[in-house]
Amino acid sequence: MLNYESMISRQRKWMLYLLALLVLGAGFSPYPSVFLGLILGAVISFYNLWLMQKKINDFGEAIGRKQKIRGIGTISRLAAVALGVLIVFRYGEYFDFISFIIGLMASYLVILIDFLVFHVLKKN
Repeated sequence: MLNYESMISRQRKWMLYLLALLVLGAGFSPYPSVFLGLILGAVISFYNLWLMQKKINDFGEAIGRKQKIRGIGTISRLAAVALGVLIVFRYGEYFDFISFIIGLMASYLVILIDFLVFHVLKKN
């Protein structure tokens, strides 16, 4: 369980670093709508990552206690994405839709990079 908790904290830390870089990009680049779309997508992606990690942890504990297993929150994660799409469509002059979609994939990129870095460092 210790490895899982350290993995969770690493992934959350890297997501926060990514969000900080995106905020700097929105503040100092000539393309603020692109970076605002990336920020909105990454924030929703971070929320979905946090929710998925929490639900998987609860899922594992329920299996350990042999309790009834609840879902892993797919509907709430889809609802968060739908809310983001509504925000982008409502305030389209501030957010770029394509960059919003790319931002939604940020947590998966962080998970992949964390996996690769952790296993490469662990082998050495």
